[in-house]
Amino acid sequence: MKPSVQESQAPLRRLYRESPVAALVVDHARAVGVDPSDPFHSRVEPMDGCDVAVPVGVHGALGGPHDAPTPGDLLCAALAACQDSSIRMVANLLGITLTALEVRVTGTVDVRGTLAMQADVPVGFQTLVCEVSLAALEGTPAELLDRLCAASERCCVVQQTLRQPPPVQTRFTFAQ
Repeated sequence: MKPSVQESQAPLRRLYRESPVAALVVDHARAVGVDPSDPFHSRVEPMDGCDVAVPVGVHGALGGPHDAPTPGDLLCAALAACQDSSIRMVANLLGITLTALEVRVTGTVDVRGTLAMQADVPVGFQTLVCEVSLAALEGTPAELLDRLCAASERCCVVQQTLRQPPPVQTRFTFAQ
């Protein structure tokens, strides 16, 4: 039998109450191009030591072949994955049995900004829409489902980061 979220989190919650600094985690990802002279293809390792390399391509709207997920696709995937796991965990905590769950994220971007064609067109997504389709066991109270939706949005790290972005720093180093 799988442990519940509550059982898995109980010792962590105790630790974080006693030592808040223990709650600070650092995630990593790195892009590793196979051929640095190829402007259209790379790979991303989404976690140190996970032995997973996701191919990354350039969108056709920017002149690329669009033969692999683009960075925008990966951003949408990160939001979808985070919202999905938040819903599953909160449902488990609330005692809700989900019978179906699908999260779809759609991002819209005007690429004229990226192509530096028009100064007043921002670089980046203009909209992100997260659509969640779920079903729970028959008889699950509507108020409980409302709590699930509100709590899962509040707990979704990627969604909250996109809503209130942190400062981003880029550091360049030049190899000799």
